Amino acid sequence: MPSKSAKLALFLLYVSLALSVPQLLARKKDKAPEPAASEQKRAVQALNRLTFGPRPGDVQQVMALGVDRWIDLQLHPEKIPDNAIESRLAGFRTLHLSSKEIAEEFPDNQMIKQVMDGKRPMPSDPAKRAVFQVQIARLEERKEKKQLSNINNDDRKVAAAAAVASQPLAFDTAKTAEELAAAAAGSVEATPSAPADSDSMNSTSMNSTSMNATSMNSMREEPKPAVVDAAEARRRENRLYADLKIEGLIDLPADQRYKKVLAMSADEQIAFADSLRGGSVKAQDFVAGMNAKQKETLLAMNNPQAVVADELVQAKLLRAIYSDRQLEEVMTDFWFNHFNVFAGKGPERLFLTNYEQEVIRPRALGKFEDLLLATAKSPAMLFYLDNWLSVGPDSMRALGIPDRPARYGPRRFPPPNPNAKRKANNGLNENYGRELLELHTLSVNGGYSQRDVTEVAKVFTGWTIDKPNDGGGFKYDPRTHQPGPKFVLGHHFKPKGEDEGRAVLHMLANSPQTAHFISLKLAQRFVSDDPPPALVDRMAKTFEKKKGDIREVLTTLFHSPEFWADSAYRAKVKTPLEFVASAVRATGADVDDAMPLARQIANMGMPLYGAQPPTGYSMKAETWVSSSALLNRMNFALGLAAGKVRGVKLDAVQLAGSTPASLDAALALLTMEAKLLAADVSKQTHDSIMAQIQSAAKPTRPPDASTIAGMLLGSPEFQRR
Repeated sequence: MPSKSAKLALFLLYVSLALSVPQLLARKKDKAPEPAASEQKRAVQALNRLTFGPRPGDVQQVMALGVDRWIDLQLHPEKIPDNAIESRLAGFRTLHLSSKEIAEEFPDNQMIKQVMDGKRPMPSDPAKRAVFQVQIARLEERKEKKQLSNINNDDRKVAAAAAVASQPLAFDTAKTAEELAAAAAGSVEATPSAPADSDSMNSTSMNSTSMNATSMNSMREEPKPAVVDAAEARRRENRLYADLKIEGLIDLPADQRYKKVLAMSADEQIAFADSLRGGSVKAQDFVAGMNAKQKETLLAMNNPQAVVADELVQAKLLRAIYSDRQLEEVMTDFWFNHFNVFAGKGPERLFLTNYEQEVIRPRALGKFEDLLLATAKSPAMLFYLDNWLSVGPDSMRALGIPDRPARYGPRRFPPPNPNAKRKANNGLNENYGRELLELHTLSVNGGYSQRDVTEVAKVFTGWTIDKPNDGGGFKYDPRTHQPGPKFVLGHHFKPKGEDEGRAVLHMLANSPQTAHFISLKLAQRFVSDDPPPALVDRMAKTFEKKKGDIREVLTTLFHSPEFWADSAYRAKVKTPLEFVASAVRATGADVDDAMPLARQIANMGMPLYGAQPPTGYSMKAETWVSSSALLNRMNFALGLAAGKVRGVKLDAVQLAGSTPASLDAALALLTMEAKLLAADVSKQTHDSIMAQIQSAAKPTRPPDASTIAGMLLGSPEFQRR
């Protein structure tokens, strides 16, 4: 690792990045395009914009194929074999499950509680049953703790003795209650002492005015109940024995290991799951060699929903790093961010996989209207923006009108009665209507009013989810739909139930304001934070002429002189996702476990699927350029180059094209500049890194290749694309 002076030098590089970004963004709009760039520079620009960054050898391959031909191929991903990424994703079974199957195999707390309360049957399948048994035990444990917290001090002593006597250990019944309590308290008597006399406590607190808040809080704290200490000791003992079991089972073949766990008693399975908490290396070693279902079952015993989320996150990163269909990956990320949903809201995790896999990805380069309709009907969007709860104020449900059996024919609705009694807790939800107009189509300056938002919200009443906690799909419910005509943006929409929503989406998808807004966002992603208006206008015309064909709009963009202008070259600061993915791609690192990379991205302020507001993550430099953010990037670059990021293998010496004994600092720097940045490094960056290498070198130790690589990955040039 570099010295403090090395880190200071790197920090100065980051400061130069922070100072240079405003200059890049301050250029004049519609500046005349510069002369045509060299073929190598065009290849670098294409790779930086249409991919998550070039890999070793990519520039040469694109030049050999021809930049324009390569771009056309990326616009048609179905023509590109992607066997490499398919093999890497083969172990992620959840990617191919429906939301309903995910809910059944990786239950949330609500479903687990329903089984615990007898409202659902316990699964008969041994694998599913093991997952439910462990999670039910944990719910019962939390429930027990809550109940015990209400027991007074005298009762706790009696409860402790009774609980310890009546509940034998899972692995060792020879332990006494005293030994358990001692183990929990670290060989200190676990039975709480009697509380201080209340009168003397009050007197002390009144008279000792100098007593600080900490001491007062400690006086008010009630001692731990002995039964909780005993239960904690029991868990520690069980984890110890579970660890021993792991050590004893880990040498067995994978199938036998799996069968042994399923054959454990319920208490043993609970202890086993506890010992694998936190995604430890131990857990990875234990499931090594098992098939996808076996791995998922054992990991789900610890945390069912985390399995689904982790596989989705890993798949996103691995696709960004290894897929040959790079533009499809870039556009999938772009549209997910445009139609953002938040993973942390309720059962949203059930729908995320299907949302990205089946809604966004297949339409990433298709017609915008198809994508808009698919997102509107997606349970992920319906749940995120609460449209599934929206009820028309004059709907059958709001008025309390009972449903009419089908055999009696359709109900004729009477005119709404303003004096009718509404059912409680029903109401019109405008979240989706507002975001549809402001963020998905017209933009905040799209010429709509609050009345339009309300009318759009009425249009989409009845668009809901069938059993959301069970992973159900889209359902139209006529009982919650607002009857009568609607008026949106001056257009009259006749009452047609679900078809009203389709008609409004069609109008918005074909609006000139939408064409301009989507073109602007695409230009911001691929050209600059403040793209030339002339370019956006040409893209918008293509959007209107080609009926929202995203592939055609991108073709206009990629063949524009503005895209190839010198002012656009390395003008975009990478987001944390782009930075991490590009660093791994540039170094040719091999990723066995992508979760540590995902945690690095989260540390930089961009947890994947974790943008809470509907705006998603910003694409602009100002969001990502700050001293703390840049220092996080520097630390990641150094750690990656030094091989200190778990789950990622990287040989910096090999990257330098030499061996440790023969490493020449100047030659290694030139070699890695060519590999990591296509030799496109400023003299200031080159001289700064060279000076740092020379000052840190010692006669007895050759220059550190990982430090050189880390400084290049942390350079201002690598931070931009």
